[in-house]
Amino acid sequence: MTTLTVVVPAAHDKRAAILRMLAYATAALAPVEGYLTAAHPHLGKVAPALLIATWLVVRLRQRSLPSPTPLHAVLALLAVVVAATAAMHSPGAFTAEYLVRWLPFLVLTVVLADVACREVPIRGLLLAMAAGATVAGVGALYSLIFEGQARASGPQADPNDLAYFLVAAIPLLFVAGRGSRWRLAVVVLAGAVLVAGAMATFSRGGVLGLAAATGWLTLRRVLPWRALAVGVVAVATLLMGASLFAGPRLERAVEEKTFIAASNVDTRELRWQAAVRMVAEHPVSGVGPGGFREAYAAESHNAEIDEQTPVAHNMYLEVAAELGLPGFALFGTVIGIAGVVSERAIRLAAWSSSFRIEVVAIQASLLAVLVMSTFLSEQYYLPLWSLAALAVAAEIRALRKARGEEQYRCVSCT
Repeated sequence: MTTLTVVVPAAHDKRAAILRMLAYATAALAPVEGYLTAAHPHLGKVAPALLIATWLVVRLRQRSLPSPTPLHAVLALLAVVVAATAAMHSPGAFTAEYLVRWLPFLVLTVVLADVACREVPIRGLLLAMAAGATVAGVGALYSLIFEGQARASGPQADPNDLAYFLVAAIPLLFVAGRGSRWRLAVVVLAGAVLVAGAMATFSRGGVLGLAAATGWLTLRRVLPWRALAVGVVAVATLLMGASLFAGPRLERAVEEKTFIAASNVDTRELRWQAAVRMVAEHPVSGVGPGGFREAYAAESHNAEIDEQTPVAHNMYLEVAAELGLPGFALFGTVIGIAGVVSERAIRLAAWSSSFRIEVVAIQASLLAVLVMSTFLSEQYYLPLWSLAALAVAAEIRALRKARGEEQYRCVSCT
């Protein structure tokens, strides 16, 4: 294959650099959005908003549309369903709030998929996500050790949500690759922070998600058996050390978690039953975005006196209840597309073992997200959407390489 070298105008290089910077910031800041929100309610939305606005300006100036994929059609239909169900339930107390949560994620998915197959390296975005989660992990350990919290929360109000970000980031560390001892030391340290932070949340869903991701990485031969054994020994050593040096606090945390866990089993069962009834009563139109929270008290016959407007704690049931079965089908199709295209990218990735590792890491992280979302309402957090976007971008890059398209040696294409 002939490689063509071209000179890229400085203005183009500058636009690409700005897009990369904003994409990295969007990925890295998502896990610590709680810290940003504490400083200002809308500070966490600045980076994604700037990314979307800049992307739109750049593409208009280039007169270049994103490469059409099935994901674009599904996201467009999902946006229509979200808007339609919101219109049907416009008087709802939470409808407007949740509508403006849904739509930006759908747009951001399109933007991330487009920039990740043009200006922004997939590896860079994955490492940005891992870096942001590592900072959140440090915050988790700080909240546990220095603030005396029984369960680490750090930048997230709910420890389970924090575990969601931390566990989803662990497979992404594998894309750092082999290199100097310093790089290896940084990766190992980041991994230790993420695992310790996730353990400090005492999230059972986090444990299941980590187990699923670890199993997938091992099955796809990205995580060697020897490294897995070393990791298991390291975690066991960490638990023994925590028991020795923080025994009383650990016991208190375990007791509190045990009490909360017993309560959670009952309340989640109530919420899941209510969600199923909402789906049965409104199979087509749903109860509208945010409608689960508003309808829960009546649907459950005030089963929880102290919790009148909770979330369902199950992403799938909540989406089905709020958007109806058509919306849920489209939502599931987004996930299905991510799985199918990522597998295609792996088949096409024989030319690069590092690229294959990137795609397997995306799959493992997405698998962890899907497992944890069985117990959490995580459709309003970035990992699910960004991973779907990167899976699509990976397939596009792999197809271009497989078809022998000319590669341009420029800052925006490498």
